[in-house]
Amino acid sequence: MKTNKLISSFAAAAVIIGTASAASNKVEWAEITPELGFLEQAPSGLLSLKRLEEILKVGEALFVAKFTTGDGAGRPAATQAIDPTKVRHQPTEPFARLSGPDSLACSSCHNDPLPGGAGGFVTNVFVSEGFTNANFDTSDPQFSNERGTNHLFGAGLIELLAREMSADLAAIRSGALRLARQKSEPVKVALESKGVSFGALTVLPDGLVDLSKIDGIDTDLVIRPFSQKGVMTSLRQFTINAMNHHHGMQATERFGSRWTGENDFDEDGHFDEMTPGDISALVAWQATLPAPTIQTPASNAWKQAARTGAELFNDWSCNACHRQSLPLKSLVFSDPGPYDAAGTLDNKQVRASAEYDLNLMEWAQNLPKDEQGQILVPLFGDLKRHKITDRRIATLGNELLSQRFVGRDVFMTSELWGVGSTAPYGHRNDFTTLDSVILAHGGAARKSRDSYEAATEGQRSALIAYLKTLVIEK
Repeated sequence: MKTNKLISSFAAAAVIIGTASAASNKVEWAEITPELGFLEQAPSGLLSLKRLEEILKVGEALFVAKFTTGDGAGRPAATQAIDPTKVRHQPTEPFARLSGPDSLACSSCHNDPLPGGAGGFVTNVFVSEGFTNANFDTSDPQFSNERGTNHLFGAGLIELLAREMSADLAAIRSGALRLARQKSEPVKVALESKGVSFGALTVLPDGLVDLSKIDGIDTDLVIRPFSQKGVMTSLRQFTINAMNHHHGMQATERFGSRWTGENDFDEDGHFDEMTPGDISALVAWQATLPAPTIQTPASNAWKQAARTGAELFNDWSCNACHRQSLPLKSLVFSDPGPYDAAGTLDNKQVRASAEYDLNLMEWAQNLPKDEQGQILVPLFGDLKRHKITDRRIATLGNELLSQRFVGRDVFMTSELWGVGSTAPYGHRNDFTTLDSVILAHGGAARKSRDSYEAATEGQRSALIAYLKTLVIEK
């Protein structure tokens, strides 16, 4: 087995790596201790806290590491496209602010208020549409969408919610198919999971499915909870995309010989820049980041204002989309997961997924539960896409390019947990205050926005005081 080049950066740590067998298409986990060069098969299935902590140390080290050309940073012959694509003309500079690579470390952008957090306007990235897009050197919105950096705290809980909701919707569709065959007549069913409605579908006796009435989700009924447009299925997919786009560090499971027929797709002289194990360690670290919390203000005036703001949040139906919590059945996070497509490992391509029980995390003990014992994830979101512009209020519809068949004025509901720690706001990070981004809401949020605009200054201040209590603890 070839030793991972990143070991030199973390000589004191046990580096978790993986190797892929082209014949079996399966991933084997292995552990290398650099001082001894000792190879040991690592356990699969549910990991102990000690083993998980070892992996998290590696994941954090990779997240804050400043990758160099000696590690394989840069992609002189490849574009930022998520589908492995060669450049037409090799760049002459190692960095390209627009099409990337544009940073050395994940934490260069995800850093506010600490690693894994959000980023300011200065860390905005540029996302272009398509799977085979070429490098570009202009910020003209006809060629790219400019996006702010979201925080990753609570991301494991978000992915677990999305998986359970996707399974619920798939079960509803399967049940309707069976019923339509039994009755020999069309069957219409509501698509709802965890209290969130995704419209309806109608199944015909011959098995055809009318999807024209679904709402806020893709036609495969898989919830993709990550990115402002809700187009990323998992932390694993997000990580592989970002490592290539922003650092030129290419994951073997997508850019290696199994998919491209090349061991060095970006032609920088480095093979296996990010092994499946490296990606898994990064995923584990992100998935176990603590959930943001609701802070108790120090001053009595702020406490009272926040209590009033919480009531107004509900009275103005802000919670119709920004739901204070969604119920989660299980805190066991498996990686690879069940819903990823080609280019990202899923649980059907490995002998056994690693399983991380988030109950082992100290922060998880503080999560509330409902009467059924389900965990109430305080995300202030609904994992659903909404149109957020209309003819009068169209500020947030400033993108010219759609993304993955999602309309340019349609966005995933932003989870508000942590919003008190992550200014500026909006998908482009161009609103400096919560007041200004609330007033920019149109479309599905128009009624709530108008209630806020018509309120007294004291009421508006109270709502902001409440939102300011939703923080990422340092």
